[in-house]
Amino acid sequence: MWGGDLEKIYLSKSRTFLSFCFCFILAVMIFSLSYFDSRWSFYLYFLFFVDVFFLMFFWRQLSARFVLFCFLFFILGGLRFYFSIPENNYNNLNYYNGHRLIFFGKIAQEVIEKESGTEVVVATQTTGNKQISGQVLIFLPSYSDLKFGDRVQVDCKLEKPVGKDTFVNYDKYLARQGIWSVCSWAKIKKIPYELSKTEKIIVNFFNFKQHIQNQVDALWTEPESALMAGLLYGARANFNKDISNDFSFAGITHIIAISGYNISVIANVLLSLLLGIGLNRRHAFWIAIFGIILFVLFTGASASVVRAGVMGVVVLLATQLGRLSRIGNVLVFTAALMLLFNPFVLVWDAGFQLSFLSTLGLIYISPMLIGYSSQWHWFKLPDILKENLISTMSAIFATLPLILFQFGRLSLVAPLANMAILWIIPYLMLLGFIAIILSYIFFPLALAVGWVTYLGLKYVIIMAHWFAHWPLASVSFTLPVWGLVVIYFLMIIFLANRRVSSI
Repeated sequence: MWGGDLEKIYLSKSRTFLSFCFCFILAVMIFSLSYFDSRWSFYLYFLFFVDVFFLMFFWRQLSARFVLFCFLFFILGGLRFYFSIPENNYNNLNYYNGHRLIFFGKIAQEVIEKESGTEVVVATQTTGNKQISGQVLIFLPSYSDLKFGDRVQVDCKLEKPVGKDTFVNYDKYLARQGIWSVCSWAKIKKIPYELSKTEKIIVNFFNFKQHIQNQVDALWTEPESALMAGLLYGARANFNKDISNDFSFAGITHIIAISGYNISVIANVLLSLLLGIGLNRRHAFWIAIFGIILFVLFTGASASVVRAGVMGVVVLLATQLGRLSRIGNVLVFTAALMLLFNPFVLVWDAGFQLSFLSTLGLIYISPMLIGYSSQWHWFKLPDILKENLISTMSAIFATLPLILFQFGRLSLVAPLANMAILWIIPYLMLLGFIAIILSYIFFPLALAVGWVTYLGLKYVIIMAHWFAHWPLASVSFTLPVWGLVVIYFLMIIFLANRRVSSI
């Protein structure tokens, strides 16, 4: 029985490819859950050579060759994870954790200004007469004049990131950004330096993003301007605590976090509009893809936004290809490719997990809900509203167990709040985008479009506040890890049976 099932897999090129990707992803997951101990890499190297030896020995046997290749991809996944961990030697910055160090480096990321202070990531280059590599997160007082690309001399005591009561996996969270050292106190001196061409391009991106923020502030007042900034490029620094709590209790925080779900909704609305004006599906598909690329560039092209854009493209591919088996392979390969670039995001990046799961929901759960809705004669809504509602519910079903596991809060009003609010979000984003473009061309016309958009933004804020203050709107409920595994396992079985029964 098992041999027959195995034969069906290795005789199918697509299933074989899917199996190799799964083995790579499984290894990254398993080793991510272990401690950061690079000594494991020695055993993985040993298993690699053993596997290659047996692979040559059993090359003619298809079944043995398939199993050994699966094991090989598992080993490669483990090695990729440990290649990302810096060695603890004097050439790497983390070697000096616990000591005061004077070093030279450059600002490697956009400087983040918060109410509590400024966060700066410095990529080290030299200390004394030695070359060192690594990144350190430095906490400074507010309103620092530092910016991306600045060359600096830093004098600080390095510390190893540790978990906190409010953020248990803080060290893993920083590790996914390549940060293995932190510093709460530092003397920083800027050094004159000419930026490279690449750095100038990135600086122009950040300057463009700041220009967009200035236009948003000119078109809308607080808190509507903060909401628009959150919708357009995920900026949440200007949100006051009360509105943040309202969004959290109402279960709509996801609308101000750039994710695969948000971009997928935007892409689907754009695709529907293009089809509605008479374009054929192929041309509309490529224009929507271009729209996603433009949106990613518009929002600054950070790693999380690029990842969300990739997920949005995958959802568009699902609508274009139509076959779930093919798009499933594309999605798994996309995940494996992302982990090849950064293996830490699989377990320690909630944003990656939510984007991936919401994309799965849009691809696999949406068709099922569409089938159910076609049988509900009482379910009468305009097509565009029905599509948004189904997309929202699909994403909620797919991500709710993870949200309960990660954040321990269940919003009982989330389905109703999302139904009341989500339908307007794509239009607010589209109108906001148009208003900002017009503000560079003819500002009075931009103000007119901005005023219409203001009414929608005000509606969202009022509805979020109203739902958040319902009795028992939100309750604390943490899902244990075994419950998370069981729910997703049952969900996979249910969807697989639905697919088999529909064939």
